[in-house]
Amino acid sequence: MASVVAVCISERKGTQKHPVAQIILRCRHGIVGDAHAGNWHRQVSLLANESVDKMRALGFTLAAGDFAENVLSEGIELKSLPVGTLLRVGEALLEITQIGKECHNDCAIRRTTGQCVMPTEGVFAVVREEGTIRAGDTITVEEETR
Repeated sequence: MASVVAVCISERKGTQKHPVAQIILRCRHGIVGDAHAGNWHRQVSLLANESVDKMRALGFTLAAGDFAENVLSEGIELKSLPVGTLLRVGEALLEITQIGKECHNDCAIRRTTGQCVMPTEGVFAVVREEGTIRAGDTITVEEETR
């Protein structure tokens, strides 16, 4: 069963995020208190812990939020889900809007590790149903659109 390992926010863009007890998601906004909140297509970022493990295997000591992900997951291959997939994450319903992203070479993550898995393995979503997400919550695929 897929689950949430950690939830993270940052107060400024381009920085690593830090774990928090919970995140509150709002439609047309994203995560309350996160620098990336707004009415756009990348309200929530998700990354699989298995992707972070690839970097850990290279000798990096990495914590939740180090790749600027809002939701660190386990047990689901996020990067293989198509755009349009609906994910129930805790109380919230998210719709995947983008797989990967253009890497900004000057970001804190790239400066710290020299490389980043978020551009190829991270996914981004918008909030379709509001709710709260906490570490330990389950993640299920509600619907896939192709």
